[in-house]
Amino acid sequence: MAESAPVHVEILSNAHNIQIGELKHTIVNGNQYTFSNDQATFIQLLRPILDASHTRDKETSPPNSACFPGTRTDVIRAIVAWADSTLLWNTHILWLHGYVGCGKSAIALAIALKFERRNRLVGSFFFFQNTGDRSRMARFATTLAFQLAAAIPEAARFIKKAVTEEGLLGLSLVAQLRRLVYEPFKAAAKRVRLLKTFLLKGPFLIVIDGLDECEDRKDVEAFIDDMLDFFKKNPLVPLRFLITSRVEQHIQGRLETDQVRIENLVNHCSRADIDTFMHACFEAEIKRNPVIKAYIRNHGDWPTKKDKDKLIDHIGGSFIFASALFKYIVDPSNNQSTPMDRLPHTLKMNPGLDTLYAKTLSRSQDLLYFSDVISTLALIFEPLPIIGIADLLGIESFEVVRVLVNLQAIIHVPGTDNLPVTMCHTSLRDFLRTESRSGCFFTPPSYHLHLLYRCSTFYDGQRAGTAALYSIRCFAKHLEQFACLPPAAQGPFLRFPQTLDALYAHILAKSEDDPHFSDIISTIALLIQPLSVAVISKLLGIESLQVIQVLVKLKPIINIPETGNCPVSVCHTSFHQFLTTESRSARFFVSPSYYLRLSYYFFSLYLDHILIGAIPWLEFNEWWLRLESHEHWKQCLGANSEPTIHLELDQLAHRPSQPLYQHLFSFMQLFHWVFQDSDHNPQQTSLALTKCINSLALALECAPAPETWLQQPLQELMTDDIVALSFGFAGRLEIHQEQVMTMQHSVQRVEALIRVKDPWNPDVDDIRMFPMLGDWVVMDAYRVLKWIAAHAQARMSSAEPGVTRVLGLYITPNTDSLPIIISIQPYTEPLPLNSVIRS
Repeated sequence: MAESAPVHVEILSNAHNIQIGELKHTIVNGNQYTFSNDQATFIQLLRPILDASHTRDKETSPPNSACFPGTRTDVIRAIVAWADSTLLWNTHILWLHGYVGCGKSAIALAIALKFERRNRLVGSFFFFQNTGDRSRMARFATTLAFQLAAAIPEAARFIKKAVTEEGLLGLSLVAQLRRLVYEPFKAAAKRVRLLKTFLLKGPFLIVIDGLDECEDRKDVEAFIDDMLDFFKKNPLVPLRFLITSRVEQHIQGRLETDQVRIENLVNHCSRADIDTFMHACFEAEIKRNPVIKAYIRNHGDWPTKKDKDKLIDHIGGSFIFASALFKYIVDPSNNQSTPMDRLPHTLKMNPGLDTLYAKTLSRSQDLLYFSDVISTLALIFEPLPIIGIADLLGIESFEVVRVLVNLQAIIHVPGTDNLPVTMCHTSLRDFLRTESRSGCFFTPPSYHLHLLYRCSTFYDGQRAGTAALYSIRCFAKHLEQFACLPPAAQGPFLRFPQTLDALYAHILAKSEDDPHFSDIISTIALLIQPLSVAVISKLLGIESLQVIQVLVKLKPIINIPETGNCPVSVCHTSFHQFLTTESRSARFFVSPSYYLRLSYYFFSLYLDHILIGAIPWLEFNEWWLRLESHEHWKQCLGANSEPTIHLELDQLAHRPSQPLYQHLFSFMQLFHWVFQDSDHNPQQTSLALTKCINSLALALECAPAPETWLQQPLQELMTDDIVALSFGFAGRLEIHQEQVMTMQHSVQRVEALIRVKDPWNPDVDDIRMFPMLGDWVVMDAYRVLKWIAAHAQARMSSAEPGVTRVLGLYITPNTDSLPIIISIQPYTEPLPLNSVIRS
């Protein structure tokens, strides 16, 4: 068993003038950090990234680079001279740029260490690609603020005051930097101790390395713009920024200004530095390697001065290329050739590293799981240890080691299975992701799908470890990367699942036999706004635990909040599209007809609220319930055909729970559909009215004492805001004998239940009502329906059996005290919508 690496311990790094009382310990990426009570308080307030500074353990938190002794002296001297100067008021910022592998991070580290020893380092932040928070700007300001408080205790109280202000940590990056870094430093710089330090030694320094590796480009631009603006307004503040990066447009376009001193590291990459580095490397290897010693005894010096000069000339000024070539030459895992054999081959390798990468990768190319291991390293968002990679891929750790052991020239392989595997340089990841460069070693972005499937297997809650934690943190990121690919780039993929839809179906199948699965998934898919587990359970009339039991198996694709009041949501819009597209989801298809169910569920809770009383659990008021019911009804009308809507209403009436609410819902929605909803008037108006009367009869049969709602104003029962009835054509009535009989039968059932005899004269062609529908009560609505049924019967009395008569239902204004006239007249096509029809 491999020995564990010693735990790295740092005690109050980069801090001074701090009294030690009770100490607290924090573990970050395997490193133990010890803090005073004050620092522990700041950690709780600021949540800094503890492994982002120059003090991190570089073995576990790359980049793992440092200047070789005796090299880079010229550029370091130039940077120190700039940072020490108290005269350069207009150049508070130095931008050191250069190509990949020329040593920017090593120089940033050397400068940070030097100024830390001088007690003039405010803080440092080393960005690194695909390392979670260290590749984002979200915690950049708070991390610098934490380091500022440790380095300059005089600034701590200003930071604490700012961070405790409500909402500060939710503000923009620029606001956080101003309130937590610039202003506290500016205030502290007026103190005697700092003034003395500045006057005797020089300004203070913040080191920012690898700014180009930050994924948040807009925030990077905002950071630079605000920093320049701050120094323009505060030219006497004794603070300097050293920024290193590659030349990226969003950085270069802002830093190329008179306010910034620019240094191109290429101008400082001397041949002498590479010579010093390679000479020391070869000397150390000669002392260690018995094969080289034996060769030298028989053949003399190795490498010869001529070969070494050729090698140094070939390397140019790239330290990363020099390091990679040296590792390739002396690679102890290569038993097929000796360092002396490999040295001539290095002179043919491209200094851009592609040749070296391809040559090295080819040595493991034929091994089992090579493609999986390399593709995983290329696409994962956080470094994983050997055991984590093995668990994620479902293979043994030794299989991963077997692949990696031949690749140590380009990949850092730790001495224990529990430390992260990292690439010697991020350019290897770029190489693997660029098909034109990597050829047969190319990692297609579709491999995110395989990682998605592997991540999904860790959501059963039965396994722990780095792979399980990684899966929980990064499933959504892999999903986003795959879902945004064009269809042509999503396959073909020979492993299970072959498509993202197959993955969704595979995950959903884990819960499909659970009670209420269909209702829960349909609700989450079609809710207009996400709701919490508690509200979903109340909406569906089931226990919260039953909702959780279904969702917990679907964690990869559904976000389940840790607190009960936060909404449940889908991880990605592609999952919603999957559920609502029948050709993709098959048996998991969520029909748009379910909108009607949702409308009813909200209506049911609303009736509970107004007929029974306030509900203690209710998170929203009755207005919200009305609004949600109406909005889902509108979605139903817009997405379904009339026969589907009528079918859903019929099926709703046969559900076992709360029949009164079901029939009232049908009655109110159908009545509203005919008389109020001008956007979606039914084409089969007579059928809607027939079902409307029947729903009222069924509701009355469920409630022997209906006084509580028969005199209820419609504005309190309807889910939409009530407006005046629209003038003009209200609907086309296609009446036949069977329908008239059905209408009259339902009317007779209502009459028998309410015992109100109010016969209508069939010869009367209209009925006068209030113009505002909200002023009506349920009985008013029934009177209109009864009149329509009576009038339809009168019009059909002279018709032959089987004949259908087409009539028009109209609403017209009147000048009397009851100014709305509802009339039935012969229907004539075409009739302009909302035209005024006089009786």
